[in-house]
This record gives sequence, structure tokens and C-alpha cells, in this order.
Amino acid sequence: MAEQVDAVVIGMGPGGEHVAGRLAEAGLSVVGVEAELVGGECPYWGCVPSKMMIRAGNLLAEARRVPGMAGTVRQVVPDWAPVAARIRDEATDDWNDRVAADRFTGKGGRLVRGRGRLTGPRCVAVEGGEGGGQEFEARLGVVLATGSRPQIPPVPGLADVPYWTNRDAVSAKEAPRSLLVLGGGAIGLEVAQVYARFGTRVTIVEAADRLVPGEEPEAGALLAEVLGREGLVLRTGARAAAVRHEGDAFVLTLEDGTDLTGDQLLVATGRRVDLTGLGLETVGLDPGARSLAVDGRMQAAPGLWGVGDVTGHGAFTHVAMYEAEIAVRSVLGEPGPKADYRALPRVTFTDPEVGAVGLTEHQAREKGMRVRTGLSRVPSSARGWIHKAGNEGLVKLVEDADRGVLVGATAAGPAGGEVMYGLAVAVQAEVPVESLRHMIFAYPTFHRGVEDALADLRARESSPDAQGLSGGSSSRGRHGAL
Repeated sequence: MAEQVDAVVIGMGPGGEHVAGRLAEAGLSVVGVEAELVGGECPYWGCVPSKMMIRAGNLLAEARRVPGMAGTVRQVVPDWAPVAARIRDEATDDWNDRVAADRFTGKGGRLVRGRGRLTGPRCVAVEGGEGGGQEFEARLGVVLATGSRPQIPPVPGLADVPYWTNRDAVSAKEAPRSLLVLGGGAIGLEVAQVYARFGTRVTIVEAADRLVPGEEPEAGALLAEVLGREGLVLRTGARAAAVRHEGDAFVLTLEDGTDLTGDQLLVATGRRVDLTGLGLETVGLDPGARSLAVDGRMQAAPGLWGVGDVTGHGAFTHVAMYEAEIAVRSVLGEPGPKADYRALPRVTFTDPEVGAVGLTEHQAREKGMRVRTGLSRVPSSARGWIHKAGNEGLVKLVEDADRGVLVGATAAGPAGGEVMYGLAVAVQAEVPVESLRHMIFAYPTFHRGVEDALADLRARESSPDAQGLSGGSSSRGRHGAL
């Protein structure tokens, strides 16, 4: 017979662990089911270790920017060993989740190792692992937080070669001599730039006609310019036709017949949700769906909730944590606001860093809005002029001209993700653009570029649907004048 508990959480990544821990702290009997590591992708193969890599790469870049600004650097010698050691020792405990597991059980939860599968409403069976064969019936319900996995394109030959995913790139003990990167989105670009700064010859292949195709085209153009100057080879508008592994080298054949070679091949073409094997058909849901459809309280069916990547609202840890808190309130029957994704933030941690929130210009137009945009360039701002080396960046604002509020924004530059925070508040709170214009912007800061973009936005008020953007900003002056 199935064991009676209050709640079962299948998948103990950031969102699932948060839900399970909060419910356990509330005094419920909670079972968390996990087949891999408690904590999920983020702390072991994603957000945390990759940012350690990026921090190291940025230090090398800064050292190379010293000449002409702060003295002389005799030699910059990259060494991947301390990066790999820090990831192993500080970030992942050598990919051991004991600390995370103890954190959960210390809150009163019970961890079961294995794969969870629904066998009916509020019923879960565990397969494989140490907990295989156990069955639970949850009085309140079940929370699915099973995350996502790399999306592997159907390129002939790819399934037969030892390609890298983000997990391999993060856990590598040494930097490869050369690297082919299939995919020019956030993960591909972050890893590509890091390895290039450690001496790896990098070629990026992106099927779309620009990098980071989900973001503003100005951001993609900016990254292409910077990465090109750093020596990375960029092939946009290029599709892979075949892959083979010859000796120690990968050969990637493009549709135009070009052969590209590299010591390693990273596949970074996005992530996908896989609902098969979760037993959704036993509760009347489609296991072949692209994601788990949930309402504003994260409920997918009576007694069933979903949080994180599985809901299809973005493969971001911060989305998983946001949804997790809503799900906790829903399971406990507590009041609170429903999910609101109008101001969903995202950051591509390249150098320059690209922070974005809400809708792009294209997305806003697709929704039928009368759109007005404004643009400023970081090098033309006082702080950008002072910063000098490594000051590439921009601020782009997207306004719903009828309502006079921002619906999206992009902040790219040395602190793009941080500048984006204020813009996220403006989008979330629907602060009138006119009010933003009358704010006091600290001088000289990177976020002062928002004021310049607002000025550019005002210049377009007479032509709300004007296409194209100016990059104008006259704020710096030779001596950093206002």
C-alpha cells in the first residue's frame, strides 16, 4: 500500500527544493524525489559554476586592458587549473549534494533517491535509485519540478559523436585548443567567450541571422562586434548539415559545404522540457505537450502543481524560485498574487553583459502595440567615457506609446544586468515614462544612460511608429560634462 504523506515534490532543483523545504518548515510531511543531485542544474552545471568561469575570463580581459590606462602588463598567462579547482571545490563539492540534501532534511523533509512518476491523482511511484519501489499518496498533492534538458538538434551524425553539453564545458579540467560552438544564444556565447579568453580558438555557428536571436538586434550586433574583435569566428545564418569525429577532431559540415574543425564540439542550441515518463496521462494530461500548462497559482490539475522550467515560462533559476513561492501559497491555501511575467528579467553574462526585461521591440509590435523606442550608447555617456577600455554597451527602451509606459528594456554594458534592475521595476510597476524623465539619475553612473535613452525616446514622440534607432547621446563631453 502507498504511504500517506502531505505532499510529494518530484524534482529537487532550485524550484522543487524551495517548495519542499517551505512546506516542510510549515509542518507538513513532505517527500522530495530526486534522481540526480539536490539543487539541480544551477549550482552544479549552470548558473554558479559558469559564472565562476566568466569571472575568471573577465579578470584576464581586464588585465589585458591595463596598457594605456594603468601601466604595463608584461605578460598575461591564462591557467584553467584554478578555475576547474574552484568549480570542483567551492561550487560543487566535487558534484556531491550532501550539503543540499542535509539542508532539506534539516527542515524536516524526507529525501528519496530515484525517479518519480504519477500513477494517478496525488499518487507517486519511485523508480530506480535507492528509493525505487516506494509509493506515496499525497493528501494535499504533488508538485512537478523536473526541469529541462539540452535540446539536441537532429543533425546527421551528431548522436554518434562525443559532443559537449553545458555540463561537460563546466566540468572540463582543461581548456581545449579549439572549440566549435553550435548555438549563439546565452549559454553558447558565455562559454565561447570564456574559453576564448583562456586561449581556445573558438568558432560559433548560429542558424539565425544574428547572435542572441531572442533579444534585441542591437544587442546581437554589439556582441558580434566585441566577440569578433576578441578573435572568435562567427558564422551566423549558418546551419549544420552533418557532424563526424575523426581521430581527435570534430568536423562540422555546414549546409553551404564548408567544413569546420575543432578539438571539442559544444551543443548549446537551447533547452527543452520532457514530460514523457512522468505519468501525466494518469491524471488526464498530455505527456507529449511542450510544457506543463499551469494557471496563475501554478496548478495544472486538482492536486497537481508545476514550477520551474517544466512550466515553459523560461529556463531561469529566478523564474523557478518565483513560481515556487506561488506554488507554496497555493498548496497551503494562502492568499497572494498570481504569477505575472510582464517584467520577466534575463541576463546574458557575456562581456559586455546583456540585461533585458519584458518585451523586445519586435514582440511589442507583434502584440499590436503602437511602439516607440529610445537608444543610448554607453561609450557616449560620462561613465562610459571614463571607463574607456571595455566600455561597449547600450540602453534600449521599448514604450507602449498609447499608455506611456515601458513594456521592455535592454541594458548592455560592463554592468548591464545591474542597470537592468531599475528598468525591471519601471516595467513591473508601469511607471509613466514622463515620471522616469523627472527622476534624478546619479552622476556619473552607468544607469545614467537610461536618462539618455529617455531623451532619445522623447525625440521620437512625434513619430511613434518610426523604424530604426539613433545612437545619440551628447552627455559626456571631452571632460565628462553632464
